Amino acid sequence: MARKIRRLEIQSDRLVRSILAGEYQSVFKGRGMIFDEVREYQEGDDPRTIDWNVTARMDRLFVKKFVEERELTVILAVDGSRSLDFATAGTELKRDLAGRFAMAIALSAMANHDRVGLFLFGSKTVRFVPPRKGRAHVLRLVHDLLDVGPTSPTVGALDLEVGTSAATGPFPAAFQGAVIALARLVRRPATIFVCSDFLAADLESLRRLARHDVIAVTLTDRMEEVLPALGRVSFMDPETGVSAVVDTSDPDVQQRYRQIAETRRRTRQQAFAAMGIDEIELRTGESFWRPVFAFFKRRGKRRLRAHRPEVR
Repeated sequence: MARKIRRLEIQSDRLVRSILAGEYQSVFKGRGMIFDEVREYQEGDDPRTIDWNVTARMDRLFVKKFVEERELTVILAVDGSRSLDFATAGTELKRDLAGRFAMAIALSAMANHDRVGLFLFGSKTVRFVPPRKGRAHVLRLVHDLLDVGPTSPTVGALDLEVGTSAATGPFPAAFQGAVIALARLVRRPATIFVCSDFLAADLESLRRLARHDVIAVTLTDRMEEVLPALGRVSFMDPETGVSAVVDTSDPDVQQRYRQIAETRRRTRQQAFAAMGIDEIELRTGESFWRPVFAFFKRRGKRRLRAHRPEVR
């Protein structure tokens, strides 16, 4: 486990520091209107904040820090249900994809001195690790992401089991119950990344997180959209264990499968749009950097338009 974490850290750290950290800061931290202090330039800082007078005197780069740049609280809410143990492109499961994305965001938050917390939820339990700063804390979150499987018991931190009243009272361990628990646990405004395939999710329940900045990270696989012609195949629902034999070569079955997938995707996008939730769609077997960068660019442009002074 230690070697796997270290390998992921090395793979992610260079990209995070050289590319993602600057985008993260510009989108989530921005530039406020009230001057706070001057500090030495760090990799990823917005060049527009450079204080050229101080830089000229000190012979090295300094930037102006504004009030809005104070620390953020980032919560990584990651689905641990059995449906994420699926992939058809390569060996990376949807669960692994969620872990890599969460680690990249956690490292970006760490580089910007923000607090990061973890909320794991699934069919049996939810687990909450309160947000803190520091590399040791971030690596602990990564360990939890990699170590806790769909049936593994959660240990340490704050564990909430089905039917128990630890911290928040009894609630069902389904998507809606997990959202209710998260809303109770995170009371102050935070940036929350919800990583899930949303296949059996009550999307409307996300309205309970309205006080927060919520970003939906949808995990998908190509075969969830297009059914290949493989003849008669036995399928099993990973959540319920129910199985069925399907003739995947039947054109009517393939068309119906595509229609259901398109309807599900359109319904999900419309629901997120109605709630003002941004979405990042990640696919197994493909690099997640391109959709993540596209997301940051969209948010950056929207933020720039929102703060652009009106010309009269």
